[in-house]
Amino acid sequence: MPEATPGAPPAAREARYPFTAVVGLADLKLALILNAVSPRVGGVLVRGEKGTAKSTIVRALAALLPPVTTVPGCRFSCDPAAPDPGCPDGPHGTGTGGAGDGAGIGIPRPARLVELPVGASEDRLAGSLDIERALTEGVKAFEPGLLAAAHRGVLYVDEVNLLHDHLVDLLLDAAALGTCYVEREGVSVRHAARFLLVGTMNPEEGELRPQLLDRFGLTVEVRASREPGERAEVVRRRLAFETDPAAFAAAWADREAELAVRIAQARARVADVVLPDSALRRIATVCAGFDVDGLRADLVTANAAIAHAAWRGRTEVAAEDVREAARLALPHRRRRDPFDAPGLDEAMLDALLAQVPDDPEDDGPDGGPGDGGPGDGGPGSSHGDGPGDGGPDGSGDGPGDGTGSSGDPHDPASGVPGRPPAGHAADPGPEAEGGHGERVAPPGPLRPARVFTVPGIGAGAPGRRSRARTPLGRTTGARVPGGRPVSVHLTATVLAAAPYQRERGRSGPGLLLRREDLREAVREGREGNLVLLVVDASGSMAARKRMSAVKAAVLSLLLDAYQRRDKVGLITFRGSRADLVLPPTSSVEAGAARLRELPTGGRTPLAAGLLRAAEVLRVERLRDPARRPLLVLVTDGRATSGTVEESRRAAALLAGVTSVVVDCESGHVRLGLAVSLARRMGAETVRLDDLTDLAGMIRQRRTAA
Repeated sequence: MPEATPGAPPAAREARYPFTAVVGLADLKLALILNAVSPRVGGVLVRGEKGTAKSTIVRALAALLPPVTTVPGCRFSCDPAAPDPGCPDGPHGTGTGGAGDGAGIGIPRPARLVELPVGASEDRLAGSLDIERALTEGVKAFEPGLLAAAHRGVLYVDEVNLLHDHLVDLLLDAAALGTCYVEREGVSVRHAARFLLVGTMNPEEGELRPQLLDRFGLTVEVRASREPGERAEVVRRRLAFETDPAAFAAAWADREAELAVRIAQARARVADVVLPDSALRRIATVCAGFDVDGLRADLVTANAAIAHAAWRGRTEVAAEDVREAARLALPHRRRRDPFDAPGLDEAMLDALLAQVPDDPEDDGPDGGPGDGGPGDGGPGSSHGDGPGDGGPDGSGDGPGDGTGSSGDPHDPASGVPGRPPAGHAADPGPEAEGGHGERVAPPGPLRPARVFTVPGIGAGAPGRRSRARTPLGRTTGARVPGGRPVSVHLTATVLAAAPYQRERGRSGPGLLLRREDLREAVREGREGNLVLLVVDASGSMAARKRMSAVKAAVLSLLLDAYQRRDKVGLITFRGSRADLVLPPTSSVEAGAARLRELPTGGRTPLAAGLLRAAEVLRVERLRDPARRPLLVLVTDGRATSGTVEESRRAAALLAGVTSVVVDCESGHVRLGLAVSLARRMGAETVRLDDLTDLAGMIRQRRTAA
């Protein structure tokens, strides 16, 4: 979203929904404010269901940040008081502001909110060589990217879980180092990139890898309030804003200004906050007690505790600061596999904190809670810092008012009552025809021996399964672009233009190019596929040991799909029908939750299951033609509902789909029905005995293009 122009009318600058007008979300408000106070905290990842004001509150935050002063003409927003000595637009001088020192004269502007689109390229994010100037003028000119634009502001990534992994890596590296390094196409550039990083995601649309989750400083799980009064207040305020945005923003302007002042005061105070040894021991005890990997959790918790102390008006970190920091910094670092929901046992947290006694000399010398200091906004505070102390008209209709919440909306101790747990599993699949569910633990690590991929070279979304033409990967050639070139192949472009330089009258440096000379790089990488699981849940499969093995194997396949960045769908068939238990999604957590409570029993409508699979694949082909499917059918091949001929005709509809049939037939006498079915589908057959290696086989099968 573009920043407001300094000279724009007030209505244009105040069109965003006010931060303080957002109802509830105490933990999210606190996490954002701690990062605004100290960017060293490392950013915020906001996880939650759709329609919970995640994007609204993040966009409102930028208006609360202090304005920044920049060096005139600097594309990298250098501070004239301390310009970056390595700035590509520099040097800017010493920043002393003395005579002749141009760096001391700055231009103030509002802090920027820069949004990173999901479909952005690496060049757009980090910057790249200005190809046009390089080829036409013969000079190396760097074109800054979004990281440069976000310096000293906010970088917001909506749906960060849908962003390509390599972009997330690049983004988090820059956020951690405070510097962006660009090394490509003969350009070597380094520039400052310090920003408040905020990512939002809906877990139903897919998870971030644990390695990437760990790189976010804090995480907050949000969900819509279940309190009717609070929900009504949300609707009331939103309707008022949509009716007259300027008037609504004006009504909350005083509280916005008050909160902005508190953030500025806390920023000025944070450098003087002391982290005593007792607080440091508490942090180490908590992180070790929760068995988090590495030491990043300790560092983030320490920085968040310091920021919290500054926000609360203290000059020394207290036990309360450590507790609030740990609540926000540790939940997402405790996951051991993608089926684990992030969360934190607060009773255990309190027990760990109690293991480290307060040293007598560590008692806070000043600014404790409730002392009326500038950072105090807890319950009983007379000055308040947001609409939690009353609405803009003093009628007490701020967030949490009348809904069981009290005090400062930015005080985590006074958040919305009934704060949801940090993670919650999806509802199980529908119970049907008297079946009974059972819980099966996820399988252990697999040791695959072969690669199984969809044949040919696709052009789907980047992933880690099948070969594909992708924007990333190794360069395999060049081609004439169909439109605007995505990535110019320099060598091929130069070779195409070179024979015509004399004819075009070249007399100086640089090539004389025409549009027809441009060549686009062709790259080959890996794509994610649509893995559609079709599971026979009928009575013939209901033997406990057999169904337990099936569930364990399918869970291992879900884990593999998560690692390969596939979309996953789940169809079950039993009785007289087939159900799409899980529509194709990138969320393996939802698939695991449906599978654990899968009901079994009844007749075997094999034809219905195959027909439902064909219909789902047809619809998905229309939605995403580039994503190629991989069908996994788990059955013993029996069809006790419907005729054998119906099953054969249904199987013929799937003949062109890359498939694996898992033969669940057991016993000394086997009819070979699943094998016969696989032949009609053109699928490979896998025995039930090999189910523990199913995911490995799917990863490792090679099929010639």
